[in-house]
Amino acid sequence: MKKQWQLLQPDINSVRKISNELKCNPIIASILINRNIVSVENAFDFLNPSLNNLRSPFSIKGMDTAVSRIYSAIINNEKILIFGDYDVDGITATTILLEFFRYIGANVSYYIPHRIKEGYGLQKNHIMDYALQKGINLIITVDCGSGSYDAVKAAQDIGIDVIITDHHRISDKPPHAFAVVNPKRSDCTSGLDNLAGVGVAFYLLICLRKYLRDNNFWDTLPEPNLKNLCDLVALGTIADMVPLVDENRILVNAGFEKIYTGERNGMKALIEECKLKGSSTDTNDIAFKLAPRLNAPGRIDHAKIAVELLTTQRLDVARQIAQTLNKLNIQRQVIEKKLTDNILLYLNENPHLLEKKTLVLSNQGWHEGILGITASRLVKKFFRPVVLISTKDSIGKGSARSIPGFDLYDGLMNCSSDLENFGGHAMAAGLKIKNKNLNLFQENFEKIANKQTINLAPVIRIDYELNFDDISDTLIDDLEALKPFGSGNDEPLFTAKNIKVLSSKIVGKNHRSMLLKQNSSSKGKSFNTIHFNIDKSKPLNDRFEKIAFRLRWNHWNGTKKAQIIIEET
Repeated sequence: MKKQWQLLQPDINSVRKISNELKCNPIIASILINRNIVSVENAFDFLNPSLNNLRSPFSIKGMDTAVSRIYSAIINNEKILIFGDYDVDGITATTILLEFFRYIGANVSYYIPHRIKEGYGLQKNHIMDYALQKGINLIITVDCGSGSYDAVKAAQDIGIDVIITDHHRISDKPPHAFAVVNPKRSDCTSGLDNLAGVGVAFYLLICLRKYLRDNNFWDTLPEPNLKNLCDLVALGTIADMVPLVDENRILVNAGFEKIYTGERNGMKALIEECKLKGSSTDTNDIAFKLAPRLNAPGRIDHAKIAVELLTTQRLDVARQIAQTLNKLNIQRQVIEKKLTDNILLYLNENPHLLEKKTLVLSNQGWHEGILGITASRLVKKFFRPVVLISTKDSIGKGSARSIPGFDLYDGLMNCSSDLENFGGHAMAAGLKIKNKNLNLFQENFEKIANKQTINLAPVIRIDYELNFDDISDTLIDDLEALKPFGSGNDEPLFTAKNIKVLSSKIVGKNHRSMLLKQNSSSKGKSFNTIHFNIDKSKPLNDRFEKIAFRLRWNHWNGTKKAQIIIEET
């Protein structure tokens, strides 16, 4: 797949101003402007993330109503049920509410549905078959609920109040719950749209803690430091791939401070199981090592296992659960590989399907819990919106993933007459559809894509043309200050031209370790380099016309050296 290289060109005057005012490297100033951080004040805040800079959580529509109702439930010892989603965002959101309510002695329990047996979100049967039978008085949803109209109505009819906390896209007429706390409400002006589900839940706790303070609740109980929950907020925020800007960046940064201390046994055990060091865990480790293991039980077993890990006070128990999660993740990988291989074989036999702008595939018996992650792999390979649907009896359940420039939620909204229901974001969504409507949906979804200008060639956005002579230890340290990297704050990508390979060898299965030098270098600098997942069937170059690369410290045996990580050649 041919990729387009785009060298970003930040305004030189803005670069000079930020660089002079903040006494920072012009390269760093350029990167900040490339991320639309154009004022000196915003650049300073970005480089110095602080919890003091969080915008008011009370600005979220419905927050006051929610907090008042929860306070009443606490004081009157009503039965509170936390209802969460089965992904990492939902698991962490469930856990932080559970820990807070347990600390204050509330009558609380939690429920996470089984992905395969029950499906996504709060449903009518959860009200009638569980909440009613358990005598629940108040349900608080986390990371779900914005589309649970029937369930909310059923709860209302039998006297159970529902407070929805969520961050998924929501219609102009939300469910008629006691309170709907969702920054994506059209009538919410908080500007906190980027929060993950766990971020919304954390903001709820900030407001609830203050409400309790105003009512003298903490006179007999030490007021909790909510920063102790930021490790879980960071975990859920990174895993859900929301933009790591503004509040999310602040919360994740604070979360890493807690992760590094190793105070939470569940986190410590999981980091050990991944063979990581807690003191150097970063966003990549969470996204590609911790999160998949926490997601695994929700995909092929039950997500409550992950909640048990994060809440246990015993390190030995945490280690046992972490081992279980690792085994489940291995099972997930096997199932996923088989499904991906089957789809790739099918596409190889039906190449005409890749002539379309979208890829909508269905099959009876596909594992529902693996569809989303498989769709993500297909998006990465073929760079187009992908919808995978597992059919059973007369109903199909699907997961969809998208590319920049195509709003998946809007696309599904325009096909809503073909669907039973759907929900999600611009980049990821889930849906339910009658099997008889599959062909019609496939046609209509493609028509929607054809009406839009979608670039099916990935764009490689390069921050700066960086000559090897300009690479220094100081520059790499400065780049570290731009962390945490992730969605919305990508790790800086550089380019350099006319590169000579001084030495080369294959390491692992298909990685290439090299020593590189730039022919135009006046200082003769050379750098250790790694190029992951190369095609070994192609001849190994002894020079590159240009490379796109990232620049990091390589820590080894207590020392660190500059290392280039090649992304594209």
